[in-house]
Amino acid sequence: METRSRSERTADSRALILDAAVACLVSDGYAGASTLAVQARAGVSRGRLLHHFPSREELLVAAASHLVNEMLTEAADQAEQLDVADPVERVERCVELNWALFQQPPFWAAMELWNAARTDEALRAALRTEERRLVQAIRAAADRIWGPAAKANPRYPVLRELLFTSMRGVAIAYSFQDRPAATDPHLSMWKDLAREMLG
Repeated sequence: METRSRSERTADSRALILDAAVACLVSDGYAGASTLAVQARAGVSRGRLLHHFPSREELLVAAASHLVNEMLTEAADQAEQLDVADPVERVERCVELNWALFQQPPFWAAMELWNAARTDEALRAALRTEERRLVQAIRAAADRIWGPAAKANPRYPVLRELLFTSMRGVAIAYSFQDRPAATDPHLSMWKDLAREMLG
């Protein structure tokens, strides 16, 4: 019982630190997401933070990955609960679900890391391995969102990559443009593209 209790406390403090790190990344950017800022936001001791994450780079990469994976799972769960019989409407809903992922805090946390990694060698090294895992998680979540019928289409892998790279690029503009993402003009183009490619 004591071991289980200790492991639960460890898992809780780790999750608390990861959530605080993401919050710092989103609100203060990479420069403001210092280990001291994360420690203060999480309300943990320096020793506890360093026990879980010996370096700032490991902490921030783990934090972004943690929340991105949660977000992807939640979106895929929502897609599997879609009760849409009409295939055209389902395509539209899937595009909307995909686009919504790029409006959430985990996306902005990841963007902060990608931008900083261009000039930060230690961060780039920490990101390299995790980025490969993250790409696989994104593809797996997209497959769940679109479902078996779309996934069976030979053009689906191309559509999945086109939507991901295009949506990521368009989403970056929202860091300095204040407009509703749900009315973005690209949304109708992505829907047209998806309908055409999936037949």
